[in-house]
Amino acid sequence: MTQMQQKIIEAFNYRHATKRFDANKEIEQSDFKTILEAGRLSPSSLGLEPWKFIVIQNKELREKLKPISMGAQGQLETASHFVLILARKNVTFKSPYVQHLLKNVKKYDESTFPAVEEKFDNFQTGFHINDNARTLFDWASKQTYIALVNMMTSAALLGIDSCPMEGFDLDRVTQLLEDEGIIDSEQFAPSVMVAFGYRETEPKDKVRQSTEDVIEWIE
Repeated sequence: MTQMQQKIIEAFNYRHATKRFDANKEIEQSDFKTILEAGRLSPSSLGLEPWKFIVIQNKELREKLKPISMGAQGQLETASHFVLILARKNVTFKSPYVQHLLKNVKKYDESTFPAVEEKFDNFQTGFHINDNARTLFDWASKQTYIALVNMMTSAALLGIDSCPMEGFDLDRVTQLLEDEGIIDSEQFAPSVMVAFGYRETEPKDKVRQSTEDVIEWIE
């Protein structure tokens, strides 16, 4: 095994779902910027980046989240940095967001739009993505998990702990964020939470299924 290979495996063995962090230890700004960049630069289906990262450092807002985030109690109290990843709603070819992305960010020539639209619609229809608003949101949420994992892996490579969390009341968290003026619920909804910091205590040894149980080669 090469040094690089060893470093990667060590990072995955190091990473664990940290329930409580050392509240006295802060992540260096440059390290956290690197973690956020890993999320921003992540791949997404059709390159649509249907996400937004909300870094919640405000203690009062964290306290408001606690009663409606049952799976994040210790993390909200102790994490150096707490991130809520939003998924964008109603991402279709004709949506203002996609039109902006294609024209102003990716700078596609508008003569290519009919072919791009056909590709887009065939993909979303074939995978039942555009069946309804819920399937569109679920698809966007799946994309956010790519960014989530890249952020967590980057953190582990830096010796920083993390914990992903789905344990929250989606409707109440959405309403709180809208009431606080943080999101427009017509455009976004929470997908997943993730906390970063340094572990308070050492975890138990990692336990996983065997390689033979989870990997099958077809040759």
